[in-house]
Amino acid sequence: MTVGFIGFGEAGSTIASGLRAAGVERIVTFDIAAADPRLGPAIQERSRRSGTTIVESPADLARASDILFSTVTSSSALDAARQTVAFLAPTHVYADLNSVSPALKQEIDRVVSASGARFVEVAVMAPVLPYGHRVPMLLGGSGAALFAERMTPFGMRCDVLSATVGTAAAVKMCRSIVVKGLEALLCECVLAASRFDADAHVFASLNESFPGIDWKKLADYMVGRSVVHGERRAREMEEVADTLRAIGVEPIMAEAAARRQDWSVQCDLRSHFGPEGPATYREVLDVIASTTEAS
Repeated sequence: MTVGFIGFGEAGSTIASGLRAAGVERIVTFDIAAADPRLGPAIQERSRRSGTTIVESPADLARASDILFSTVTSSSALDAARQTVAFLAPTHVYADLNSVSPALKQEIDRVVSASGARFVEVAVMAPVLPYGHRVPMLLGGSGAALFAERMTPFGMRCDVLSATVGTAAAVKMCRSIVVKGLEALLCECVLAASRFDADAHVFASLNESFPGIDWKKLADYMVGRSVVHGERRAREMEEVADTLRAIGVEPIMAEAAARRQDWSVQCDLRSHFGPEGPATYREVLDVIASTTEAS
C-alpha cells in the first residue's frame, strides 16, 4: 500500500512520519509550495525526515497512491480536491483531514465521488503533536470503513461514526466552540488579571470552583497554543461561525473567539518564540510588555 499526502505541512508530515515508523513502506506527497524559495526548504526537510518522496503533480500523486490524505489549509481543501479528482479512480480512497464545515465536507465528497473514488471525512480530534498518526480521528463517508480497515493495523485510531458525510465535522466544530473559545477566554483573562497582579488569585478561585483542573497549567498551555496556531484557529472559528449562521444559530461566541485568536496573529507573537512556542503565558505577557514599551 502506498499513502499519498496532498500538502505536506506540520500535520501531514507528522502523520507521515508516524506511518513510516509503523511500517508503511512507501509514502509520497505533492505540495504546491515544494519549489517555493521561502516555503520549499521546510517541505524538503520534512520529506527527508519522514522518508517521503515528493512528486511533481497531482497526476503523479494519484498514480503512485492507493490512499490519499488531504492535509492542506482549510481554505484550500476544496481546491485540492478539484485539482486531484481528474486523476482519481474507483480504486482510490480520498481522506479529507482538514478542519472545514459539514457543508464543505459534503461538497468535497460530491467532487471526489464523481470520479468513483471513495471519500472519507476525517475529523482530527486533538493536536497532531504529540500524538502523531495515532491522534484520535472520527470518520464518515462511503470510504470510512475501508479506510479504518487499512489504517488501523498501522496504529491509527479511527472511530467510524456514519456513512453520512458531515457528522464527524459537526462533532469537531461544536467541540471547537468550547476548546478554541476556552483558549480565547484564558488569554483575555490573563491579559487583564496580570495588570492587577491578580492572576494567581483568579486561578486559585477557579481551582476551587472546578476541582480537578489546574487552571494555571491550562492557561500556560492554551495561551501558548493560540500563539503558535492562532492563524489556523481563527480561520477555523470563522468556518464554525459560518456553519452556525447557516443553521440559524447566531455565532456570538465563535466570532469572539476568532477575533481573539486573530489578535495574537496581528501582534506577531509567534515570531518571538521557537517552533514549540512559549512555555508559559507569562512569557507572552513579557513580550507584549516589551513591544508596547518599544513602540
